Formats: sequence, C-alpha cells, structure tokens
Amino acid sequence: MSEDSSRLHDLIALAGETSSERRRELLRGVTDMFFSGETHGPAEMGLFDAVLGKLASEMEVAVRAELADRMSDAEAAPRSLMRRLAADEIEVSRPVLERSRALSDEDLVQLARTKGQDHLRAISQRPTVSSVVSDAIVERGDDDTLGLLLRNSGAELSRKAHERAVDRAAANPDLHEAVVGREQLPIDLLNEMYFVVEARLRDRITSANAAIDPARLEAALAAGRKRVALGDGALPADYAESEAAVRAQIAKGDMGPRVLAAMLRNRETTRFLIALAELADIDFHTARRILERRELDALAIVCKAADFDRSLFLTFTVLILDRADDAMTRAKSYGDLYNTLPRDAALRTIRFWRMRRTTGDVAAA
Repeated sequence: MSEDSSRLHDLIALAGETSSERRRELLRGVTDMFFSGETHGPAEMGLFDAVLGKLASEMEVAVRAELADRMSDAEAAPRSLMRRLAADEIEVSRPVLERSRALSDEDLVQLARTKGQDHLRAISQRPTVSSVVSDAIVERGDDDTLGLLLRNSGAELSRKAHERAVDRAAANPDLHEAVVGREQLPIDLLNEMYFVVEARLRDRITSANAAIDPARLEAALAAGRKRVALGDGALPADYAESEAAVRAQIAKGDMGPRVLAAMLRNRETTRFLIALAELADIDFHTARRILERRELDALAIVCKAADFDRSLFLTFTVLILDRADDAMTRAKSYGDLYNTLPRDAALRTIRFWRMRRTTGDVAAA
C-alpha cells in the first residue's frame, strides 16, 4: 500500500469526527493530498472518491462550492464526486459544469434533461459542447440559455438544433444577433433569417452570401430544399384570373418596366406580384411579403438580381412609399443602396428565396 493510500485509510477513520470544523479541515487535507502532484491509480482514486464524497455530503454549501471550484480544474478528478457536485445547487455545480473534464457527454445530457435553466446555462458555456449535449440543451433550454449556447463558438450544433434555433429566433428578436452571428450556422438557415432581422443584420447576411464558395452554395441549397415549407397562406381570390392575364402579356412580350410600374400605380396588386415573381423567378408569397411589409432592401435585391434598371426600382420604391412621409428622401436612400449592392451578392441571396418556388414546382409536378 502506498503512503497516500495509508494516509487515506487513516483519514477515512477520522471521517466519523462530528465537529464541523474538524471535518472541514479533513476535507481540505484530503483535497491537498489529491493535488500533491502524484498520479493516482484506480485504487487510490476510489479512496479519494469515497472520502471526499462522504466529507462533502455533510458540508455546507460554501464548503462544497470551494471544493467544486478547486476540483473542476483537475486533469483527472474522482468521477462519482464530480457527478454529485455537478448535480448540486448551482452555487456548487457551476464551475464543475463549466470546466470539469471528468463529466462525460452522458453525464451532461442527463443533467441537461433533469436540471434547471441555471445548470443548462453553465453547461452551455463549456469550452467545447458536443452536438449530442447541445441537442439536449436546445430541447429544454429557454431562449436565454439558447442564446448562450449559440454564442459559444466551441459548441457544436446539429442541423436539427440549428433549425430549431432559427425557428425560435423568428419569434424572439433577442436571439437574432446570436443566430446571425453564429459562424457555424448553415448558410440556407442564415438566409431564412433575412426577413425577420433588422437592416444591420441583413447586411451581414448578404455579405456572407457574396463570400460563399459556389460548391458550398449548391450544398446549402440542396439542404435548404428539404426544409422549405409550402404553407405560406391562401392565394388571393383574384389570383387565377390575374395569373392568366400576366402569362398572356408575357407570351406577347408585353411585360416591360412601364407595364410593371403601371400595375403597381393602378393598385393591380396581385397582377404586379405575379409579374414580379415571374420575372425575378421567385415565389408569389415571397413577393407578397416584400410588398406588404415594404421590405425595400429586399426589393432592391430582387430587382438587382433580375437586372432591372435602377430607375424602375426607384419607381417601385416611390409608389410603395406613396402613403409614407418623406417618400422621396427615403427613396433616394434606397437608390443609394441599390447602387452599392453587388449583383453577385443579390444573385446568391435570391437563390435561397427561389428554393420555395423550386420546391413548390416539384411538389406540384
């Protein structure tokens, strides 16, 4: 038996000491012995586990928290002890959950499935979080917890977890920055965020699209088509009639800029949207959302990708802002945006918006 093992056996005998102060001294003494610099074999590690666990279980929170903080940085720590500390009150468990390498993914998943939000947030801030652990956190974590996980560059999220994060961010602006700022977010899911985030974050999305490798773009489009939903809402009552009229005009070659502008000016909204969707090769629902919400930066992307003249885009802008205050000034600012928007970035962005149209055509075939 080694000297440490002999001393541990002596300490086990002393662990029956009823004095709280004496037991605290014993706990610190055993902890000091653990960090004495020697490598502990399985038998000694088992003894440390038994003694530290017995002593810690009867100590107050402050003492357990001190032990947890010290043991969390150990290269190899007694696993039973660390699992017990990890499941303790958050004042005790936080350093273990955030730092200890003694916890396995199975341990962390079990904790994520059974403990509260404070514990989940601590796990979310580990230097590395595996996808299986992240899945459990996304499943049970609230939006504050999800935000912490998304901001952790060391957290690996599965495709499913990223999809759930995007769905939740669509309903909670507090998550927008965390989702858009996540480098590991699949590019097709990043583009889903375009219509729900503010202009500053939209610029980051179009910039990311401009820089994406063509091969990665194709892979992202393929992945996105599997997710696209077709239930965008009912078509307007005059859709069939308007579609027939627009297709007839296109067949005759009578669908130039002036015709489009006239439709919008005359409040032939459904015809305008069908024509815009056909000429820009996007789906009707995306076009309708852009018009109804006055998403003029999105309209700039559509017009740029369709190679419409800047003057046509400005005409659209003025007509859409007809009831808004200071329409001409706002139109000028969007005109400047149109000038600076790279067509390549517009083309890549709109390819993601075309996924619904492509998928819908396939479904209808």
